[in-house]
Amino acid sequence: MMNTHSLVILAIKGALPSALMGLHDMLALADLSEHHSPDSPEYSLSNHLPWKPKVLTASMNGEPMEYGAGHRFVPDCSIFDIERCDGVLIPGFCPLNTGLPPESITNKDCRDWLRRQYQRGAHLGASCSGSFVLGEAGLLNGIRCTTTWWLHYELLKRFPRVNGVWGSAMLQDQRIFTAGGPLSWVDICLGMIERMAGKSAAKRVADFAVVDSAPKSQERYIPQGYLSAADPLLVDAENLIRDNVNVPLTTVQLGEKLGLSERTLHRRLKSLTGESPKVFMSRVKMDMAKTLLSTSQQPIKSIAFDLGFNDDSVFRKAFKKFIGMSPNGYRKWSQRG
Repeated sequence: MMNTHSLVILAIKGALPSALMGLHDMLALADLSEHHSPDSPEYSLSNHLPWKPKVLTASMNGEPMEYGAGHRFVPDCSIFDIERCDGVLIPGFCPLNTGLPPESITNKDCRDWLRRQYQRGAHLGASCSGSFVLGEAGLLNGIRCTTTWWLHYELLKRFPRVNGVWGSAMLQDQRIFTAGGPLSWVDICLGMIERMAGKSAAKRVADFAVVDSAPKSQERYIPQGYLSAADPLLVDAENLIRDNVNVPLTTVQLGEKLGLSERTLHRRLKSLTGESPKVFMSRVKMDMAKTLLSTSQQPIKSIAFDLGFNDDSVFRKAFKKFIGMSPNGYRKWSQRG
């Protein structure tokens, strides 16, 4: 007896080679790892069924296409040869000279096909700029989702109804998975495997491929000051927070200093960053902490105190929540040679 799901890797012109081929390789390992699993309780489950996904690469018309920087790729079939599937995985795309994805990545037929698959119960996963494909199909409306940090504002601009989260690791809302970063296809793929075959199968594949099964936050990679440069309000808000770091501002006080009501401040920050004022204020402090950790040997307890934390354990917990690693871990990572 075999536990099988059909998965489609959407092959669209301009797809990143690492993502398009990597997704295929990772899913192939889902089958191969089954035959090489260590004989340990961690991998032994009662009533466990081998999981062997049926994987197809499908383009919009089934014809050979160019991916990456002009490489030729021959898909297995057209998306219209697939009436129904259990999941669709969408890689990111090589950016244009502007650094942005193409204005129109898919055509109407492809968008309709994606909507049909979702309506029929399929799970959809998009990594990096692949989120724009789901946005074009209207499948991100009201959905909590993410993309790579430098495309966050472009995603909100093109698809204002999405509930975009800036700089997040992989997010799952209903049956839609999104993640940021050109290599986030690993997170999307493992997330899909976990949803369909269970945590043990996802861990087995991750171990076999020697990858981390825990999605990483994008925060550690984002240059300080990038977000604030995107809008004058963010610049002013961040400067006020930095100037008053030893006398913590409330959200009401921050709004007053910016000439905004608390409600308006919440609405503006939410639309610009996807964050509440409280979360925005905390993230600015974490940005300051990142700078201090990477440029000095100041004790962590001292950094916590300078940033307005009376208890360094609270600071450590907040830092790990935002950055995805401990302050000590970040210091070592940022100062590595």
